[in-house]
Formats: sequence, structure tokens, C-alpha cells
Amino acid sequence: MSQFRKEAQRPNFVRLEEEILALWDREKTFERSVEQRKGREKFVFIEGPPTANGLPHPGHILTRVMKDLVLRYKTMRGFYAPRRAGWDTHGLPVEIEVEKELGINTKGEIEEFGIEKFNRRCRDSVFRYEKEWVNATRRVGFWIDMDSPYITFKNTYIESVWWSLKEIWMRGLLYKGYKVVPFCPRCETTLSSHEVAQGYRDVEDPSIYVKFRVKRESQSHQSQSSSSVDATPVYFLAWTTTPWTLIGNIALAVHPQYTYVKVRVKEGEGDNNESILILAEARLDDVLSSNEQHEYDYEILERFKGETLADIEYEPLFEYAKISGGASHRVINADFVTLDEGTGIVHIAPAFGEVDYEVCRKGNLGFTQPVDTKGRFKEEVTPLAGVFVKDADNTIIEWLKQRGILFKEMRYMHSYPFCWRCGSPLLYYARESWFIAMSSLRDNLIANNEKIRWYPAHLKYGRFGNFLENIEDWALSRERFWGTPLNIWICSSCGAEYCVGSIKELRERAEGPVPDDLHRPYIDAVVLRCENCGGKMKRVKDVIDCWYDSGSAPFAQWHYPFETGNEDFRENYPADFITEAIDQTRGWFYSLLAVSTAIFDEPPYLNVLSLGHILDDKGVKMSKSKGNVVDINAIFNKEGADALRWYFFTAGPPYEDIRFSERGIMEKNKRFMNAFWNSYFFFITYATIDNFSPCDKEIPVENRAPIDRWIISRLNRVNKDVIAAIESFDIHVAARKLEDFVVNDLSNWYIRRSRRRFWVPEDNPDKDCAYLTLYEVLVTLCKLLAPFVPFITEYIYQNLVRG
Repeated sequence: MSQFRKEAQRPNFVRLEEEILALWDREKTFERSVEQRKGREKFVFIEGPPTANGLPHPGHILTRVMKDLVLRYKTMRGFYAPRRAGWDTHGLPVEIEVEKELGINTKGEIEEFGIEKFNRRCRDSVFRYEKEWVNATRRVGFWIDMDSPYITFKNTYIESVWWSLKEIWMRGLLYKGYKVVPFCPRCETTLSSHEVAQGYRDVEDPSIYVKFRVKRESQSHQSQSSSSVDATPVYFLAWTTTPWTLIGNIALAVHPQYTYVKVRVKEGEGDNNESILILAEARLDDVLSSNEQHEYDYEILERFKGETLADIEYEPLFEYAKISGGASHRVINADFVTLDEGTGIVHIAPAFGEVDYEVCRKGNLGFTQPVDTKGRFKEEVTPLAGVFVKDADNTIIEWLKQRGILFKEMRYMHSYPFCWRCGSPLLYYARESWFIAMSSLRDNLIANNEKIRWYPAHLKYGRFGNFLENIEDWALSRERFWGTPLNIWICSSCGAEYCVGSIKELRERAEGPVPDDLHRPYIDAVVLRCENCGGKMKRVKDVIDCWYDSGSAPFAQWHYPFETGNEDFRENYPADFITEAIDQTRGWFYSLLAVSTAIFDEPPYLNVLSLGHILDDKGVKMSKSKGNVVDINAIFNKEGADALRWYFFTAGPPYEDIRFSERGIMEKNKRFMNAFWNSYFFFITYATIDNFSPCDKEIPVENRAPIDRWIISRLNRVNKDVIAAIESFDIHVAARKLEDFVVNDLSNWYIRRSRRRFWVPEDNPDKDCAYLTLYEVLVTLCKLLAPFVPFITEYIYQNLVRG
């Protein structure tokens, strides 16, 4: 009787995979694969925590199979590789989904609904699709501990985050500042620079050149030419792509060393269409070049350095804004002015630009904020009160035309930031916020980045390295509701600030009981005693950026430093490997490094693989709004998980975008999966007929036929190549070498040219060599392919080895 189970020529791969899933569950194969290697060299992995308030899509599945491949491979190489799932449960992504369910859109509506009820809905929503996520993870064969995940809303996790923030606070790196920050008017909260980096889109905006009329007394003082020139109005010409910010104009900036010119320009027929403009000489040809709309004749009247223009006053474009704190509507010198575009004269609105704000602050100029936190003009801007700023552009342009101070209007395509979660255009808005002084750690960040191996390598000094070179302070606080509460209390009497670093410390300082739940609104009611004056200290109402939560995963998932001994953290830091999609370069990859650098001054991971995005078959990024998201379960039920995995691994380099095609999956299934199965089926068919048992045969390779030695040699070469490719995360190279071996070397060459050796009716040494060789090749292939296609390899291995 044959030791092998007979097989069908045309397998049902989906049913086969369900059998293997049941086998793994029954025998606890994953758990045993980890436990058996305890005590060996450790391979540390951190799971980038998803949020389970939405269904998993192909992009999520790609990251899961890439993680699984590397972890299975390292386990098979003998490493102890425990892996723990995680859930990211705080922040705007969660709040926005709950707002949609409740049919509300503003913070005021949330407060009216009740923070307690709103946060309870948020807590419930984060696990709405947990079952679907767990099922998809299990179904695709991703081995990870889903039974004891780390969860960012748990008190133990929050306490570790609080500890880290106190460490930063004690080092003087956590501070409150008034800065111009990226602000979402829909969510009514600030965003950090790495959040902004994820939301840029190419948009077309108005591009206008505006004339700012020089005041008479400044004009006569500055002019060196004849009195006939003095009789003609003189204007500074400035360029902007945000007409709405002109309402908040305070100054015009010129570069002190650039050469500027005063030119007489004819904008049309007649003397009334003549102006005298001041702009940078290097920008003359671009600004005054003829086009279909305008034909400009101009004459240069004077040349002078920008430094001579300082303090010249001009008439305000609008009188609506209330200006306080200093002078306004004058020219200042600034080194940031460039000649790349515009006129060499920059319109300065300190409420809407970080650079604008700083230059006005240093120059003791005034400030005005004519826009509210919803992005609408305040009552003081009477004709536009209540209008969203971007919707006011056309009205403001029309006003400028009517007054004859719109010199030129065009359309301008440029990159503009949008909220990464709600999709609203961001404003740069002067706000009081809490910051982490990451700019003071720039050198440390860069030094720690040097210790990390990036795949692909160009990210290290390119996308990521450039971001670090220009790093800004982290706008940490969020004026929202569902998140880790910012652990800072301020005395209402003397203004003293205190940062709480643990629950124990909170209980020691609190005047009343401490709630079991550390979230708002319960934590808002906790009052501390001020040790300076004995007064009452109240917590600031903000929560923190949810990216800080996930960036704390290396230590917070172990409740560091509060657990006895803290071995879990020390044994799992730094991680040997992390991987997520390319958009996490300035997201989770950065927040991990930023938090770790601020606390430990060490990199939190040593190897990072950045993955491309999943596009549809037309090359368009998949999204619900476009209706091009593929139902993953339909793929599982039709083609199976192995076919999907193999498609991902062979479609191209993992760090490049992948065009997702169901037809492509089917073709891979037909080419590779069927070739592998047919090779196995060929062996099983004849081995059962001949009752072949590999245990009964022992024939040295050197005594076998040349074709046997050749296929074994080829397999050994592929074995080395696959290991080298996986070690360098060239997953596509490894998969393609295996596919080429199975389809061409094994199926089309070796088996095709050895068939007659199996057909010989009587036993003979050559047939035994063929059987033994094909058996050894199939068993080795099962091991090599196991990280890639774990279901079919497990199934075949069970029959060949354990059968």
C-alpha cells in the first residue's frame, strides 16, 4: 500500500486552503512554531496598528502578506520571532466616522451631543470591523497573535505615553507656543507637519498680481526722477495664489540685495491705463511678457537695491481687518524672498504663514486675524462675514478689478495640503498649541537614521532624509475629544504648569478620586493641588496627536516602565524589521523615530521596507469614492489566498505601486500554481502506482543520472538566490526565480524529459533515482515556497513527509 494519499488532477485550491486553516487551528501550528524557537536568537517585529473602523482592502492585505513572508522566513531560519497584533484606536479617523453616523459636522455639535456619549461611540466604533480584520488576516495566512493585541486606548498604554511625555517635558522639549500651524477648518484642530505631508494634492488656484499703491509722502521721498513721474501713482507689484489672505495683509517683503526697478507700464490704450510699478528686475520678462490677454509696453525709470525700499509705506488694500500690536502696511527686508516666481515682492499676512508670522514678530509689526476657526471671515469683514475663505477668492478678485489694482490674473497649478482624513483644504493659522521641540533634535534624528537600513535605499537620504533635514517642531496637541489626553495641568491662580507621568502620581496630586477611564470627559474633572501656591490646577482640554500614540508602540505595548523588570521591552527594542506603505514614510516611520529619539536617543527599528500602493487595473489609486475597491473576500472565495499572495510577490518590486488585476491573479494561478500542483500530481500518481517509498531508497546524488544531478544543482542555486533576495527584501526577485524554476526547469524540462523513466513497469535503479530526485525537489520546494504560498506547500508537505 502506498504511503501517499491520492490526489485529484484539478484541485479546488479554496477548499484545500480551508482544510489547512482547520489543521493549523487544530494543531496550533503558529503558536508551536514560535514556542519551539524560544531561547534562540530573536527577530523583533512591530506591527503597524491599523484602525478597525473600516473594512480591510487590497492595500492592507499587501502589507500583511509581506510581513508574513518575512516572519515565516525568519522563523524557518531558526529565529525566535513572536509577533503581536495592535489596534490604533484614537484620533480624527475615528471621530470623523462617528460624526458621519450622527450626522454632525462641527465641534459645537459634538459638545451639544455630549463628549461622554460621543467618546463612547468612538470606543465602540474602533472594533466595528474587528471580526472582518481578524478573518481577513487568518484567511490570507498572516500568522500573528490576534488574541492579545496592544490597544492604544487602554489605560496601560496611555500611562506609558504619559510617562514618555513627562520625560520630554522634564528635558524642556514640550512647550506651549503661539505659532502659525496647519489647521483643518472642518475638524477645527491643528495638524503636525508629518500629517500635512500625507495630504498634498495638485490643484488649480487663482494666480494674481496685485498693485499696492505707495503713499504720497513715501513716493516723493523714494523717487529720484522728474516731477512728471511723481504725478503718476506708484505701486508695488506683488503676486499671490491665495487672494483671500489679502484681507490680512500687514507688510510687503523684498530682498535687501536684489536689484529692483521702477518701470512705467502701459496696460492698454490711453494715458489712464499707465502705471508705475516697482518689482525685481530679474522678474521683468516673466511678469511683463506679452500673452493672449495682455500686451505690455514698459520703460525702466530707475534701479535700486531692495534695502532702499525698507520702511516705505503703502495704502492698505482693505480696511476691514482690526490690526493691533504694531505698525503695518510698510515694506520690510527679508532674506527668504526668492526670484523663482512672482515679482520679488512677497505679500505678508502673519495670521496665515509661519514665515510671515515670524518676520512680523521680529520686526515689531502688527497682527490681525480676520478668520475664525471654521475658516470663515469674521464679522469685522462685513461683506464676507461667514464666508469660507477659499470661496471668497472670486469676490476679492472682482473687487480688485473694480478698483483698478488687479494687474494680471491667471490660473496656477500647484501642490496644496488637504486634511489627510476629512479632505478639507488646510489653512495656515496662528494658534496657541503644545509642541515638541523636534527641531532641536534634528542632528539626533539624522544620526539615528544613519543606523537604519532603508528598502528602497534612496528613501534614507531622499524622501525621509530630506524631511528630517527640514524638520519642524511637532504640533502635538489637538483641540478634539477622542484621544490620549494631554497630561498637563495648569494652576488657575499662579499659572504654574505640571506634567503628570503616571496614574500613581495623578492619584497622589489629585484633590478627589481619579476615574477608572483616563479619557475625556472624566479626566477633565480631575483637579490637582498646586505645590507653588496651593491653588487648583486644571488639565488643558487638548488630546494629543494619534501619531504619537502609534509612535510609542515599541514601549507602550509593554506598559513600560511600569511592569516589573521590564524584560518585555528590553528584549523587543529596537525592532529588527517593520514595513508599511510609502505614505507611512512621513507618518508612522517618522513618529516611531521621533518618539524614540526624544526618549532614548536610539532608532526604534533597524530595517524598514516601504511598500508601494495598490492601484486598479487602469493605474488609479483604489478608493471608496472612486468605486474601484476590490472585494478581497471575493478573491479568497474564487482564486484562494495563495494565488493572491503569489500575485503580490511577483507583480513587481514591493516598493513600487502594483496594478491590481483579477485577471492577473487568474493568470498567475494558471501559470505557477497549476505548474507546481501538476509536478506534485505527476509524482503522486506514479508513486502510488509503484508503491514508491523514499524511506526505502538511499542513492547518493553522484550516482544518479546527469539530468537528476542537474535539477538538484539548479535547485541548490535557486535556494541560495532566494535566501539572498529575501535578506535584501527583493521579494519579487526571489518569487520570480522560484517561478522560473518550477515552470521551466522542473515542469517543462526535468519532468517532461524524465517521464519515460517513471513509465518503466519493472523496478530499476534509474526509475528509483528519478523518483527520489523528484521527491527531494518537491520537499525542498515546499520549504522554499512556504513563506510565499503557505497553504499549498503545507498541504503537499503533509502528504509527502507526514503522510
